[in-house]
Amino acid sequence: MILFENISKIYKPDTVALKNVSFQINPNEFVSIVGKSGAGKTTLIKLLLREEPPTTGRIVYAGKNIAEIKNKDLPLFRQKIGCVFQDYRLLPHKTVFENVAYAMELMGATDDEILSDVPRLLEIVGLEDRAKHFPLGLSGGEKQRTAIARALAVRPEVIIADEPTGNLDPYHTRDIIKLLEKIYELGTTVILSTHDKVIINSLGRRVITLDNGEIIRDEEKGRFIL
Repeated sequence: MILFENISKIYKPDTVALKNVSFQINPNEFVSIVGKSGAGKTTLIKLLLREEPPTTGRIVYAGKNIAEIKNKDLPLFRQKIGCVFQDYRLLPHKTVFENVAYAMELMGATDDEILSDVPRLLEIVGLEDRAKHFPLGLSGGEKQRTAIARALAVRPEVIIADEPTGNLDPYHTRDIIKLLEKIYELGTTVILSTHDKVIINSLGRRVITLDNGEIIRDEEKGRFIL
């Protein structure tokens, strides 16, 4: 499904963010990308979303080199990948329902589809009773669950969670990780980027470890070891 083949990313003049990185992620796999700050995790995500080009190598998604995707087709490509970030990125003047609905509106969903799908998505993330609340009135965990529902609204094949628990306490962290596991069990590929050792060691799933832009470990049932 996703193939990174001999990927390097060098920022001028000589800052190496990624160096000869190669790995494959299969459909319906749960993979954690770990490493210290500056290890290359965020750069890797930007390259997958084609926000930046690699310096060398190629990235293949569903059999297609993403460098060959025309600019006009990028929005459609990015709809296949839902993203969840540490800072939530919710629209403050829209309710929980409206934040999720807005993502569907951007992809051309009808009013009937929105009225049908948004309540279902809020049920999946456990926010049925918060639909009319604004982000200011939500806890950090509720904001992140809203962000996850919004990411799911575009019916992605892949969910990328980039440090999704970085602003959360241990209780809400457990909730979000359980939710990502639920999404994975429903058939979506999940890529989790984190430097949280407790999370990684509790998952018991595949772990790709980055250090100074290079893969130093790729283990099917990995642990956080740096």
